[in-house]
This record gives sequence, C-alpha cells and structure tokens, in this order.
Amino acid sequence: MTFKYIFDKLFSFLGLIILFPLLLLIYFLILIKMPKGPVFFKQKRIGKHGNIFTMYKFRSMLVSHSGSSVSVKGESRITPFGAFLRKYKLDELPELWNVLKGDMSIVGPRPDVPGYADRLEGSDRRMLLLKPGITGPASLKYRNEEELLAEQNDPQRYNDEVLFPDKVRINIAYLDNWSFWYDIKIIIYTVLGRDL
Repeated sequence: MTFKYIFDKLFSFLGLIILFPLLLLIYFLILIKMPKGPVFFKQKRIGKHGNIFTMYKFRSMLVSHSGSSVSVKGESRITPFGAFLRKYKLDELPELWNVLKGDMSIVGPRPDVPGYADRLEGSDRRMLLLKPGITGPASLKYRNEEELLAEQNDPQRYNDEVLFPDKVRINIAYLDNWSFWYDIKIIIYTVLGRDL
C-alpha cells in the first residue's frame, strides 16, 4: 500500500491548502457562535496496530456535558452550529492534519475510542492492520448514523450490538479487497453523499 501512503500525503497536503479559507472561516465562526470552549475537539482514538493517537475535529458540542461515546441527532449537547458542521461533515476537516501526520488515511475504518479494539476477536483483529480513515465503506453505509441511533430506545446498545459488528465486517472486507481505485471510488461517493 505504498501508493496509498503517497496519495494520503499529497491529498491531505493539497486539501489543507485548498480548504484553508474554509477552515479559517469555520474557525472564526466557532469563536463567535460557540465562544465558551476551544475551537478544536481533541480525543484519543485507536490507530493502526492498536496505537493511540490524538484526533482533531472542529468542536460541535458544548464543553460541559455528560454523554456516551455515541452521538445521536438532536442531542442537547450538540450546538445548532455544531449540528450544521456535523450534517455536512465539516467538523471532520481537521482530520486532514491527522492524515498528513501519518496517524490516519483518507480511506479506512473510522477510528474508535479506546475500548472497542479490545472487543475484536480472532481474524477480526486484522482490522487493526489498517490506518483509520476520514471516510470508508462503513462510513458510507452509515452516513446517517446519528439519525439511525436517534430512532433507537437504547442507542449505545444498538451501536455495540448491531452497528459495531457490521462495521467490523465491512472493514475486514475492505482490507481483503483493497485497491487504489476502490479508494478513489469511496472518495467520490463520499463527496456525492452516496452509498456504495
């Protein structure tokens, strides 16, 4: 996957340069609309081989809140402007910096918070051979994940018992069938907001 590594570096570098005006605009809008707290949300996530790294996103929630590790559409802890950022995935743009640093890839499994990797058993642990990604086949299938979770009586349980195992299955299939053109297809479908 050497070509994938080179592509990630070039794509993230160019992306940060081209999107810099948009990143700057979002930065100042967060300062104005959500002044109580930092602009960026930083959280420890699980990366390749189970290594922990710090992932960067634009903050979309209130600073003082108590909540689960899953986000549900319409939660009071998500600010109105944060909901806008999340709807169009703009909150994830700072992850391009994680890709440039080498913590993440453009395409791959979404990085989980510590604890979920411990649930991987047997051949499913091969998922840790992949760098986590900004987008991926599981992200496309569950691009409306927050809306889906909002429909459940117990969102955390539904995530743990239904979504997480299915995402693992999808990501293992991605690992086994990877090609550069498959990555390009996933990126295009992500931009178009379509499922594979």
